[in-house]
Amino acid sequence: MVSSEAAAPPRIVVVTGVSRYLGARVASRLAADPRVERVIGLDPHDAPPALAGLLEDVELIQADARAASGVVADLGAEAVVHMAVTGAPDPHHGGRAAMKEQNVIGTMQLLAAAQGAPALRKLVVRSSTAAYGASFRDPAVFTEETEPRAVPRGSFARDILDIEGYVRGFRRRRPEVAATVLRFAPMISETAETTLTRYFAQPVVPTVFGRDARLQFVHVDDALEVLHRSVIEDHPGTFNVAGAGVLALSQAVRRAGRISVAVPEGTLSSLSGVARAVGIGQIGLDQIDLFVHGRVVDTSRLVKEFGFTPRTTAAAFDEFIAGHRNGSSLTADRLTAAENAILDGIRRVRASVAP
Repeated sequence: MVSSEAAAPPRIVVVTGVSRYLGARVASRLAADPRVERVIGLDPHDAPPALAGLLEDVELIQADARAASGVVADLGAEAVVHMAVTGAPDPHHGGRAAMKEQNVIGTMQLLAAAQGAPALRKLVVRSSTAAYGASFRDPAVFTEETEPRAVPRGSFARDILDIEGYVRGFRRRRPEVAATVLRFAPMISETAETTLTRYFAQPVVPTVFGRDARLQFVHVDDALEVLHRSVIEDHPGTFNVAGAGVLALSQAVRRAGRISVAVPEGTLSSLSGVARAVGIGQIGLDQIDLFVHGRVVDTSRLVKEFGFTPRTTAAAFDEFIAGHRNGSSLTADRLTAAENAILDGIRRVRASVAP
């Protein structure tokens, strides 16, 4: 691998997806680094007011990946950080079709632009451990070379596989560019707002009968540190990014001081119904398979290459819980809604298997 001392930090960096929490923070950190001269944020949407302050020193261009060819080449970008990857469809902005357009088509167009950018020497792509899928065929621990044992059911995992496939093609066409793919475990922190954080922040946590998935997390601050080092230093390759150690789902629920509500494994509609009833929101097949089968990855390559060790899964989870110590209000109406959702799901499963 290329040494982190092999090249000077890039002077001009393009970051996609800066209207969202992680992309905005990546761009902000790079803009604050005196070794970087210009940071250009590329996003079709305006950042919400809560993130706008982070982007004061970032040059914003309101455009999607289809406009990247002009931006990357004309501005002489030396590095591209692709953060515009979404993990769940937004029913208010096109649903699954828009999600795939952004994740898969957007990445394809961005890499096409990067391929034709003569000054480019670094590409960093946000990926996910969802690339490994989650099934009963899984090994105890995934390394970066492990292939999925089954085609993932979830749309996000399938998008990730497509994204990484495009990156492999880019590497073949531009071998002189240091391309870094970061497979992040589910991110967690005191303030992060994701399906997973809402899941554990609620007073009622739906689980699956007879299953106790092994889980790993990565703290958002550690994810940002790895992203920053990937841009400033040269670390080509694919890396798992997660906190060492494992938490069983039952351990996580107990540490959070929440109430576990077990449902049958086949009652996927029940689990989704409970999620909506207690305020978690939409839970997709990616999350359901993770809660059933779990996923654990090896991070020794990351630690050795980057010289950085993220805080452990347990430590990251405890910091998240400390920020949600009071949880959400557990009202009689919310418990009744959860109970009705469970019973309705069980009735549907029984009806589907009745002779």
